[in-house]
Amino acid sequence: MNNLGERLLNLRKDKKLSQEEVADKLNVTRQTVSKWETDQSMPDFDKIVPLCELYEITPNELFIELTERKSQKDIEFTSDFEEKIRINKRAKGIAISIILYFVAVMWIMISIPVINMNPIVASALFLLICGIATGIIIYVGIKYKKIKTSKETETDSLRKQISHVVAIIVTIIYLIISFKTMAWHLTWIIWVIFGLFEEILKLIFMLRSYKDEK
Repeated sequence: MNNLGERLLNLRKDKKLSQEEVADKLNVTRQTVSKWETDQSMPDFDKIVPLCELYEITPNELFIELTERKSQKDIEFTSDFEEKIRINKRAKGIAISIILYFVAVMWIMISIPVINMNPIVASALFLLICGIATGIIIYVGIKYKKIKTSKETETDSLRKQISHVVAIIVTIIYLIISFKTMAWHLTWIIWVIFGLFEEILKLIFMLRSYKDEK
């Protein structure tokens, strides 16, 4: 029930009265009762008390309940709107972080072999970019944290399971490549790529959740 008309209609049905019977008891026409129940008009002030007596409720019960329901609906609408804003901001933050991780990987691949930059300086800038990206993820994750529903908890559990499986595969690949090439100073980049994959996976699940809500 969202309005006075529906409330009056249900109260009349609960009492098993027809519109004609209500009209006779309140000394109004059937059309008047119909207009009340379809929200085309409201009962006159002098009809409120007789109407409530007929339905055995108080005027406070009639109007306060409606006000509470409207307030609850407004609260739910506001919460949904705010949650969509939080989802949007989290998605933007993760998207920016993913771009920064890509930039970091591109930088480390180009700076030393192509630009001939000092490896220490190049690595320092690489770590700085990765640090900024990670900081953004932590910030949006804390500031725009979402209270998850049971369905979202299940979805998050699925995402974590996928991440765990991929982490095991990446670990095996990392160890095989590292032991075969002995290029431990380079193969750690595999973990950066894995971190990038995890953020992309989070973004995909987040966008999917947002789409389901719409």
